[in-house]
Amino acid sequence: MGRAGMMLWALAAACLAGVSGDEFSILRSPQSVIFRDGSWPIPGDRIPDIAALSMGFSVEEDLSWPGLAVGDIFHRPRATVLVTVKGVDKLAMPKDGISYPVENAVPFSLDSVANAIHTLFSEETPVVLQLAPSEERVYMVGKANSVFEDLSVTLRQLRNRLFQDNSILSSIPLNSLSRNNEVDLLFLSELQVLHDISSLLSRHKHLAKDHSPDLYSLELAGLEEIGKRYGEDSQQFKDASQILADSLQKFADEMYNLYSGNAVVEVVTAKTFDASLVRKSRSILQTAESTSYNLGYSYNFNYAVVFNIILWLMIGLALAVIVISYNLWNMDPGYDSIIYRMTNQKIRMD
Repeated sequence: MGRAGMMLWALAAACLAGVSGDEFSILRSPQSVIFRDGSWPIPGDRIPDIAALSMGFSVEEDLSWPGLAVGDIFHRPRATVLVTVKGVDKLAMPKDGISYPVENAVPFSLDSVANAIHTLFSEETPVVLQLAPSEERVYMVGKANSVFEDLSVTLRQLRNRLFQDNSILSSIPLNSLSRNNEVDLLFLSELQVLHDISSLLSRHKHLAKDHSPDLYSLELAGLEEIGKRYGEDSQQFKDASQILADSLQKFADEMYNLYSGNAVVEVVTAKTFDASLVRKSRSILQTAESTSYNLGYSYNFNYAVVFNIILWLMIGLALAVIVISYNLWNMDPGYDSIIYRMTNQKIRMD
């Protein structure tokens, strides 16, 4: 991208700085993935594409966003962790990371990234975990079913997990939060999920060293509920925001270390999601709908690549067969065939 393009992106960022306060933050990333320091806005519906490109996957539409550089294409991260925090536009993280403004925050999912992992690494053992504790929504694929079989996913399980001996209640200062309030417990249970994910994964460190990439997508809505209950200017909301920021940084450091520094940990903070701006898409988990129309098959973006590989390979093989056949047909056995000359000499000696 030239200097003029960079200036246009900077101008757009300056114009949008006062419009949207939502952020896309990079807490940890390996050296092979380069995020440039700047204020370039990210369209909310392209966040899954950024996650896919950082893992080395292709996307359907080109993304001309200067924040993500090419990096080392031969060493891609072994894991991508994306945490979405609802109810706040930004968090005061304890460490200096790279943050970008989010333009038009819309609901999104990493189904396209999970689909790419299933397609390219179907014979290996990737870990795919998509979880929204407050909605009791969970999706596990591959080794995630065995690694996280003890993970609390329902609201009742989360509540019971909080009051066990080794829960986070014994290590996190609650300040103005209460153990007797359902809203506070929902917020604390999401922090417990973060702790349990890294703790359970630490028992299976060999999965962090295989060749298949892993994907973690978490959606946290507890802070949003605290803002609705106490107000965003309340002490409870301020304490919860600080506790969440510290917990996210700790979670990012633990996941980064489990993957030996080869993981990307990202956080999206959005005050509200505008569902009216979301593009119509279809989830990979959605069942096929029957139709009475005689429609053609739908092809993914890899079809053109596979088609060209097969086409030119067959053309090359056909040309090779033609050339070999032509030379064999016009070959003089007395001069071109070593087999004929050796057998002919043996016959003469006999």
